[in-house]
Amino acid sequence: MKKILTLALALSVGSAAAQTFAYPAAWTAEQNTANKRGGELRISAISDFKTMNPFTSAEADSIPTRLSTGGTGTVGLFAQDPRNDEFIPYMAAAAPVVSNSNKRFVVKIRQGMKFSDGQNITAEDWVTTWKIHTDDKVGSNSRDTFFLAGKPITIKKLDNYTLQFDFPQQSASALSIMSFTPWPDHIFGAAYRSGGADAIKKMWGLATPASQIVTPGMWAMESYRAGERTVFKKNTYFGDWNKDSRGQELPYLNNLSVRIVADANAALAAFLAGQIDTVGMRNADDLAQTKRAIDGGSLKAFLKANVSPQATSQWITFNWNKTDDAAKQKLFRDVRFRRAMSHIANRDAMVQLALGGLGTPTYFSVYPIFKQQIDAGLAAGAPQYKYNLAEATRLLAQLGYTKKNAQGYLVDKAGKVLEFNLSTNAGNTVREQLGAIFRDEAKKVGVKVNFTPIDFNTLVGQLTAKGENRPFDAILLGLSGGSNIWSFGTNVVPCGTNLHSYNNPTSGKCLTSQEQLMTKLYYQGDAELNDARRRTIGGQLMKTEGELQPVIYLVGGNFHVAFNERLGGEFAANMMDAYYGHRLQALTFIK
Repeated sequence: MKKILTLALALSVGSAAAQTFAYPAAWTAEQNTANKRGGELRISAISDFKTMNPFTSAEADSIPTRLSTGGTGTVGLFAQDPRNDEFIPYMAAAAPVVSNSNKRFVVKIRQGMKFSDGQNITAEDWVTTWKIHTDDKVGSNSRDTFFLAGKPITIKKLDNYTLQFDFPQQSASALSIMSFTPWPDHIFGAAYRSGGADAIKKMWGLATPASQIVTPGMWAMESYRAGERTVFKKNTYFGDWNKDSRGQELPYLNNLSVRIVADANAALAAFLAGQIDTVGMRNADDLAQTKRAIDGGSLKAFLKANVSPQATSQWITFNWNKTDDAAKQKLFRDVRFRRAMSHIANRDAMVQLALGGLGTPTYFSVYPIFKQQIDAGLAAGAPQYKYNLAEATRLLAQLGYTKKNAQGYLVDKAGKVLEFNLSTNAGNTVREQLGAIFRDEAKKVGVKVNFTPIDFNTLVGQLTAKGENRPFDAILLGLSGGSNIWSFGTNVVPCGTNLHSYNNPTSGKCLTSQEQLMTKLYYQGDAELNDARRRTIGGQLMKTEGELQPVIYLVGGNFHVAFNERLGGEFAANMMDAYYGHRLQALTFIK
């Protein structure tokens, strides 16, 4: 993975004057009217990065994610306006021309956009990026995005600045799907054409010199120090086509730094000490510590609690693919066991102890912030297997676990203890608390849970492993990302997708009729362009998901905003929420 390929750069097409994207003045509550420039935005991460390769990265917070950051989120053809959720042209020069019953989209690309090495961004970059993501041998986390109901979305270049997208069926998510980041054809395309998937997987490891990393986004690589700090520098070509409402080049900042910290407590301590500029507030205790620091005068910061529900999920998934342990595989595949595990999850205690009372119990994959979809699921009769140890005991008895050993653990007829291993990512203190609460409640009914926090990258590798014998029992993790258009994961719900976490055999086949129905409803809902009808289909999906209990959803925290007052350019308070955050990095400046 860390072998470096040295590639000759292809000749660029003729230079063109940049067609600019102007950021509406309303996107910031604090205009940078003095045109203050320079400085560094300082943030943190609790796990070191795994790769610089955008085609092999699977983590939500990664170097490729940072490199693909644009002024409106991800650098892509379209972006959502945080004021009204509408999609607007970003790297696209205009709205697409739509035909063939909403299945064909012809998109003009802004001319004059460049990669950080000065090469023009053209239609070929999108086509190459699509080809590599959809090559199953590459193993891209984004591959499933480019398929609908098992049929590919195709992309072709009409000319250097025109793309044609053809969908196998209409999709409410079409503009979102088309808004992926284009990576340079003159680098990745050259490697792919000569060496295929194997060549791609060897590119841009952590040992690759920063000077060889090329980006279309706001940030370029400056330096990487393993386990310590990663620094990004301004892509000098980004400002050619990204301007503020007064026509000034963006971003205002010179650098973004990501400091690796031991855990979430260390991140909070760094924020309170003024060493980083913003941090996620986990719970009431974090809020209280921050408020004390502000009131005591040791920290000048903006703090706003309970801005919105979170746009993330926390869950436990059980591995259905364990041929090396037939007994566990049979147990994990039994819906009575999984419903019992949901009854063991003391979500109210999790909200109180892990979140300080600032959150809600969750029972579905839909994020708490997407309330309309959750309401549609409840209206459809989606079940909630709430905390009830007596009911968990009854269900486990049906599975043959009626007796306990001297240590108080349930045993089968052969005297084998009912136990499994559960892992989460070390350093995420909220998840560590959630796992400990689950373990302690499980012990009350006689289930032995061997709970161990481990390295995040190791955990991701286990979760995304494919085959008949995947290397874990149970994992406690979370998901972020997703869309407020269709609130279900394209690489999560359908069978065969890479984050269909509980059942991921080599064949990609569903094991149950409920899985098949969920897959069908996913694509049916995505194909429905009417919002209300789409939410109704989503409600049926939630009902099926709730009955199957393939994943045990736990709690959703509230989203709180905290940032050092040295930063300017944040959203107005009424625009902040968990989906859009509290600012656009392109409009952020140091006061």
